[in-house]
Amino acid sequence: MNVREVELYQNYDMIPSPGASAMLTVWHYRTPVRIGEGRRRPGVLILPGGGYHRISDRESEPVALRFAALGYIPFVLRYSCAPHSFPTALREASMAMRYIRENAESFDVSPNMVAAIGFSAGGHLCGALGTMYDKEEVADIAPAGLIRPDALGLCYPVAVSWGRTHEESFENISGGNKALRQRLSLDKLVRGDMPPVFLWHTRQDASVPCRNSLLLACALEEAGVDFAFHLYHRGEHGLSNADETVYPEGEVPSISWDVPGWLNAMVRFFEEQGFRIRDRRVKSE
Repeated sequence: MNVREVELYQNYDMIPSPGASAMLTVWHYRTPVRIGEGRRRPGVLILPGGGYHRISDRESEPVALRFAALGYIPFVLRYSCAPHSFPTALREASMAMRYIRENAESFDVSPNMVAAIGFSAGGHLCGALGTMYDKEEVADIAPAGLIRPDALGLCYPVAVSWGRTHEESFENISGGNKALRQRLSLDKLVRGDMPPVFLWHTRQDASVPCRNSLLLACALEEAGVDFAFHLYHRGEHGLSNADETVYPEGEVPSISWDVPGWLNAMVRFFEEQGFRIRDRRVKSE
């Protein structure tokens, strides 16, 4: 497996605001011809959480490696956080989607099978990417068709800006602008033509209350968006893989037995949307 890093601002010869950086990492492996001729795999853009003030390592490489084991080509974006506010991270995520699709052939990725998933504040960014791909803030990045993910995975997302939510995330992304904060509430951004959504949360999440996902699920249902929603009972915030791959030995938090299955469930949902490994069939003479 080859690991490659690309700084997106440099790649696209764009001048970032002072201190901004958009580092995209890909874990790429080529399939031997004897296994799959011309094989193309689904891709997944992973947006870690961290309250829009840092990037969580727990929700980065360990998740990427799990997706790689299931046949995906994973990409992790380390996007700019506070003091950078909207739309900096959204523009960087849009650049990442453009890069993945423009380089799909070299990474053996099917360009029409690229999902985006996000955790916590990264879940908010992922939701914004899946609903604001044709807005003016990203119009100069790429056409909407290059930016729009083919499916979304939202993991305990910071979704709604009102009521009990994660205050720090919305303060950071809005820069304290109340009107912008209201605009960026995902339940207000939901649209009928957005990608299908896999959504999960835990009932015991004290940092990002599960009402975020409950209200978002209601908005998705109202708009007629295809989605799946898993609400698990036990589990604290920030679980990521929810096992020893992201916690010290013996320190995995108390969780419901089925929480670690979220990733397999998400992949199955993506399969229902047409995500699968495809080989180029060579006709025999």
